Amino acid sequence: MNVHNLMEEIVKQKVDKLYENAKEEKVEWLSCDCENCRLDTVSFVLNRIPPKYVVSGRGATHAAIDLDNTQLQADVESLAMEGMRTVSSTKRPYHLDSSDNDAPKNVQPYFNFNSFTGRIFDGATFEPVSNASVLLKFEGETAQMVDSTWSNPYETVDATKGSFSFWVKSVPAKKVGEKKIFHFSIEISAPGYEKLIFHFELPVLSESGKRTNFDSTFAFRMNDFVIFKK
Repeated sequence: MNVHNLMEEIVKQKVDKLYENAKEEKVEWLSCDCENCRLDTVSFVLNRIPPKYVVSGRGATHAAIDLDNTQLQADVESLAMEGMRTVSSTKRPYHLDSSDNDAPKNVQPYFNFNSFTGRIFDGATFEPVSNASVLLKFEGETAQMVDSTWSNPYETVDATKGSFSFWVKSVPAKKVGEKKIFHFSIEISAPGYEKLIFHFELPVLSESGKRTNFDSTFAFRMNDFVIFKK
């Protein structure tokens, strides 16, 4: 008797599709899309979601109905994007250094922003809140992300336990070493909860060129947000 985890197929298909979309859009943070990187991403997702084991055709039919669940699909996609970024930010031993590293760099100065990460919790139960909409504003307007793979607003899902993340598009500067304070706000809304708005400022020093490689070690970790029911 063979036992099979249906989630392996679902996750592999989703990961391959997201990698192809990222390649088509030429997202700058995608450092590699080789088979090893894709399998690393698949493993990242499978280690964070419950398996769906089947041993018969009837079992596969019932499981397939469960796999159509919108929340499950959202969880898989969210984790897959997180996995892609994590894998792309990690130097793998099977990657060779590219000669492109010796190419002239863009000398245009930019203010580069670290990625923002945070979590949302219920004020009464202290449980993570799913289905919350998180909107990041930059200088009073909806913040532009580095590419379309970063959502703004961001919708939290079960699998990521109330977490959200953003990576704001770089802003041109006048010169390297220029210091400027940028104003941000985060607006959190969820069904049945009071809306929360949080304002903050971030000083940034301009650099020579855009930062195009995603590196999770540079993430700006925000304090946990607590929202309360109406």
